[in-house]
Amino acid sequence: MSTTIEARLNELGIALPNAAAPAANYVPFVKTGNQLFVSGQLPMKDGKIVATGKLGDGLGVDDGKEAAKLCAINLLAQAKAATGDLEKVARLVKIVGFVNSTADFGDQPQVINGASDFLVEAMGDKGRHARSAVSAASLPFGAAVEIEAIFEIAE
Repeated sequence: MSTTIEARLNELGIALPNAAAPAANYVPFVKTGNQLFVSGQLPMKDGKIVATGKLGDGLGVDDGKEAAKLCAINLLAQAKAATGDLEKVARLVKIVGFVNSTADFGDQPQVINGASDFLVEAMGDKGRHARSAVSAASLPFGAAVEIEAIFEIAE
C-alpha cells in the first residue's frame, strides 16, 4: 500500500469532496497549537445528506456503517481544507460518533466501526485513534450518524 494518505484514498477509489460549509453559527474546524478540532460531519455526498433516519427503526448496522464511512470521508475533507495537505496530519487522535438510534438499539460501536475501519485503511497507523460511540435521540437534519474528530498536525 502507498505511504501517503492521498495515494491510499486514490487506491480505494475515494475522491475527497469539497469541505462542507457550516450549517449554523460555528466554524468547520479550529486549529490550536498542533491540534485540529473538526466539527461534526454528516453523511453527505454531492452536497446532500444521503443517510437519514434511525438505526433500529428502518436502518440496520450496515446502513449505519456506510453512513459513518461517509462522515469519515468528510472529516478528511475538512482536515485537508484546514491544512492544505493531508500529509501535514501527524495522526488522528480521537473521534466521537453519534448514532441516531432507537432506545433499544445497542450496536453503536459496530456502526462507528464504519468510520474507524475506513480511517485506518486510508491513514494507516496514523489513523489509529481513541473514540466514543454514543446513541442520540435525534441528529441535525435527521442524519443517521454524525462524527467529530481531533487530529494532531505536524508543524
